[in-house]
Formats: sequence, C-alpha cells, structure tokens
Amino acid sequence: MDEFQKRGLIFGSSVTVTTKNIKEVASDSFIESLSNRGCKAVIFVEFVPVTEESRELAPGDAERDYLAGEIARLREQYPEMVFISFPGDEKSSGGCLAAGRGFFHINSHGGAEPCPFSPYSDVNIRDKSLKEAMHSALFTALRSGDLLADDHRGGCVLYEKRDQVEALLV
Repeated sequence: MDEFQKRGLIFGSSVTVTTKNIKEVASDSFIESLSNRGCKAVIFVEFVPVTEESRELAPGDAERDYLAGEIARLREQYPEMVFISFPGDEKSSGGCLAAGRGFFHINSHGGAEPCPFSPYSDVNIRDKSLKEAMHSALFTALRSGDLLADDHRGGCVLYEKRDQVEALLV
C-alpha cells in the first residue's frame, strides 16, 4: 500500500469479515489506517465456510445487520472512499451476482466458475472466449433459475446449495 501511495496509484482493499474480526475491520482506526495509506475502496467479503467446523466464523443475521449499519456510517464519514459489502449489497442488486450476473471467477486452470466459493465449471477459457463462457450451460441454468435469488444463512448461496449446483453439471 505504501508503494502504491508513493507512485500515486489508486487501489482498493478486500477484507474478509468473520464473526471474530467484524468490529475491528469496520472500526474507524482500521479504515483510517487504510485511508492514510491511500486506499480508495474497501470490499468487505463475508467469510464463507468450507467446512462445518468453520461455520461459526460466517456472519449471521445480527452480524450482517451490524456490518450494514457500519458501512452506511463509513460511507457518510469517508465520502472519498467506496465501500462495498459482498454479499451484503447483493440484496439491492436482486441476489447473487455470480455466474455472469455481474462477475464470474476464472480458476488457475482456466475453468470459468460461478464464483470462487462455487468451484464448478463446464467451460474453460483456454478453449472458449469470455463471451462464450458467459453463455455456458451452467451459467445459463444458474441465471435462469431461482438459485441465485435465494436467501442464505451466511456467506454464499451457491456454497450452501452446492448439491443443486453440482446437479446442473450432469
């Protein structure tokens, strides 16, 4: 961050939010430390559990409400910065933005996945264009169904409904 600031580059920060760090990462002292280094955007990404043992780290309704309130406060207090909550801001966008509704993820092997938390792919960008990948059978099925609009307990609807996502691949 210091090097970006020295070079006059605009940059942002992605912060994973857990039940253990939510108050710290939404605090004025944390945001001021980022701002003082030249950070202009902060994306708060809710922790997505990948095992049942880590589920307690995923923010629940109370934590998401707290974070939403803090982000509203931060947006007013730091108008020079952009604050995004993921997936918190998805409600105002009609649900999950995965599978080409706003973005998709490309894994290290070139597989186009709905998102990093839903590591399923039926197309590889080494063989297809990005435009073709956007119209893969998996992405099309996800966008045309109700899965992306469903509520979830915390983290990622596609992770929680992974059995249904996997079924779309057959």
